[in-house]
Amino acid sequence: MTKHEIIHCERCGKSMECKANANAKCQCSTVQLNLNEVQYISENYEGCMCAGCLGDLKDEYRLIISSPLKFFTDKIL
Repeated sequence: MTKHEIIHCERCGKSMECKANANAKCQCSTVQLNLNEVQYISENYEGCMCAGCLGDLKDEYRLIISSPLKFFTDKIL
């Protein structure tokens, strides 16, 4: 049985098991991202993230695209 590395999500710090050598079994593979979403996330983060954070960032990207003025106004207030 292959051992996987325990790492921390770059965004929330949650411990998780990295299965980069077995992508289909890694929790991050449960979040389906399109090319634009991947680009948005990679422009803001470099490391691995848990499925929860990937889902949150996917939602954040979609909010920015659908209503950029509201998104940035809410962030400032």
